[in-house]
Amino acid sequence: MVDEIRVRFAPSPTGYLHVGGARTALFNWLFARSTGGTFILRIEDTDRARYQESALAEIIESLRWLGLDQDEGPEAGGPRGPYFQSERLALYREHADRLVGEGKAYPCFCTSERLDALRREQEAAKLPHVGYDRTCRRLPPGEAAARRAAGTPCVIRFAVPEEVRPVTFNDLIRGDIEYRTDVLDDFVLLKSDGFPTYHLANVVDDRAMGISHVLRGDEWIASTPRHILLYEAFGWPLPRFAHLPVILSPDGGKLSKRKGAASVLDYRRAGYLPEALFNFLALLGWAPGDDREVMDRGEIAAAFSLDRVHPKPAVFDEEKLAWMNGQYMMARSAEALLPEILPLWAKLGFTDGTEPWLPKVVDLLKSRARRLNELAEDAVWFFRDPETYEEKAAAKHFGPDGPALLRELAEALAAVEPFTAAPLEALYRATAEAKALSPGKLIHPTRLAVSGVSFGPGLFEMMEVLGRETVLRRMEAAARRIEEKH
Repeated sequence: MVDEIRVRFAPSPTGYLHVGGARTALFNWLFARSTGGTFILRIEDTDRARYQESALAEIIESLRWLGLDQDEGPEAGGPRGPYFQSERLALYREHADRLVGEGKAYPCFCTSERLDALRREQEAAKLPHVGYDRTCRRLPPGEAAARRAAGTPCVIRFAVPEEVRPVTFNDLIRGDIEYRTDVLDDFVLLKSDGFPTYHLANVVDDRAMGISHVLRGDEWIASTPRHILLYEAFGWPLPRFAHLPVILSPDGGKLSKRKGAASVLDYRRAGYLPEALFNFLALLGWAPGDDREVMDRGEIAAAFSLDRVHPKPAVFDEEKLAWMNGQYMMARSAEALLPEILPLWAKLGFTDGTEPWLPKVVDLLKSRARRLNELAEDAVWFFRDPETYEEKAAAKHFGPDGPALLRELAEALAAVEPFTAAPLEALYRATAEAKALSPGKLIHPTRLAVSGVSFGPGLFEMMEVLGRETVLRRMEAAARRIEEKH
């Protein structure tokens, strides 16, 4: 029984945080929250050739946007965090040297040219396993020590036990998994530049940080036997392992930039709300055990458990994400959505955000849009008079008698008090009855005249927001346009 649940998310800042990585971070966070445990952020920045400062900033901002707060770090009042592996090099070297001293690791002086040639030879011979041939493992200890002391470049390799035996572990999602030591070569622990490989740093840090459960993507299953051998070599107890299901595109293939594998912040830029992406990612491989789909953070955390995470691949359905985002947009008040919309309107050149009626625009459009960008763009006719009219709708509703009808309606609208939805609707229905017409015969031409399109929110609510002056101006402009055409 584990006394304290401690989990970590350990991204490498070599690129943006894609949705697969975000799902891993989310499941770790949920597991910590559901068990009263601790969630740690650890930056695995030992690959200095591929390290990107911008990627680090994007990873941290992505986690912040999703609300995946860490429990150790400045924001949480802890001593430090996130942890950076590049600041812990002495710790890794100490542990690598310990293994060398105990005969469980050894310095390897083989050049990259020799290793490349060895790999080509093994591939040409079609050997079942391609890996290091342990040449330097056979060096006398004194010779190896002398070379090292002389400054000959070397890496430190782990000495995989020569006795062929199984390496078995119980995966909390997949059950028992077994490998054999004869499929593992003597892997590198410490590179010649003094930086550790993933294998050494991962195990040393997980032990040092008291990580109880390692939740990570299924691509790391093949690395787990190496990590187990390291735990055994150090004499440390194992954490529990859980490898999360792969995420596939809707067609069953690998995620690509076009099929869901965009960065987290790309989804923010595309107009998705963080709570919608949070909810959607939580359901990629996990289910609450009932029919709920739209759940807030607290509900998800309360229901989350590893025994409901499925090993089979999860499908990234962007249509479902858009639907879910629409649900969250509808649930938010116009006032709460407005701060998200204002920057988009400013970018489109629609408004500086000072008009008092802007929340009403959001309220009218939020139930019809699935993304913030879509809502922002659909609001164009609240800010700009139509320059064109929807072609098919104009052919249907802007006939030769259109100018007279629009001007007659405009004259009646000029006298309506107050200029609000209920009196406006009453006027149109009374006029339609007096003319023995269906209300649509009046509503559709008016909608087209004031917005340029044949669809949108309720006409009378829209007219109320636009105001009398704008409505009358646009109806007269449409009347003139019809006259010019006919």
